Amino acid sequence: MTNSGVRRGATALTLVGLVGMVALLWMSFFWVSTEVNQGIVQRIFYVHVPAAWTCFLAIGISALCSGVYLWLRDDRLDRAAMCAAEGGLVFATIVITTGPLWGKIAWGTYWTWEPRLTLTLLLWFIFVGYFMVRNATEDPEKGKRFAAVVAIVGALDIPFIHLSVIWFRSLHPQPVVAKPDGPTLPGDMLVTLLFGLLVFTVLFFGLFLFRYALEDVRLRAELRARRTA
Repeated sequence: MTNSGVRRGATALTLVGLVGMVALLWMSFFWVSTEVNQGIVQRIFYVHVPAAWTCFLAIGISALCSGVYLWLRDDRLDRAAMCAAEGGLVFATIVITTGPLWGKIAWGTYWTWEPRLTLTLLLWFIFVGYFMVRNATEDPEKGKRFAAVVAIVGALDIPFIHLSVIWFRSLHPQPVVAKPDGPTLPGDMLVTLLFGLLVFTVLFFGLFLFRYALEDVRLRAELRARRTA
């Protein structure tokens, strides 16, 4: 696909994602029923959980592209890994921002060093480190390889985040959707959550393609500048 084709696809996905985000917020505040125990604060759930899912998806893509890049040394895969990592870091920031806001009402504190919170914060720091490592060496190729390893290591944290509420004592509740016996959410809450997962995923891919196209333009401009020089 050409760069212009990527930009057109990115524009379409981003617009759909933004319209869907407006619809999701309307559903969260005006359509879905209020949770009995936590009340209105529980509505953060419809942003917090989709953001976490999208963060994990982005980081998984970054790790996959990084692994194949280490094998094939194709710079397009490194660019894709970097763009996905940026998206993962953005959505991880949303997660660790909305989580404490929810926790302050539900638990009485913004932060506690319980397993899922700690592992999620660790993931955030790992991908901050990803970008630091890329620029920590004078050899760009070496920086790309080091960053690829960091992305793969970071992705290994995701299963521990998911399973931490099962393996350890945690303030987080047990899973209510990804359960062997099926979801236990009421119908309207499940519909809103699934719609949120779809919206965040579409928005991520739109922004991911925009970022990839921008990086492609930047590299071509650098190449033309070198040829001119």
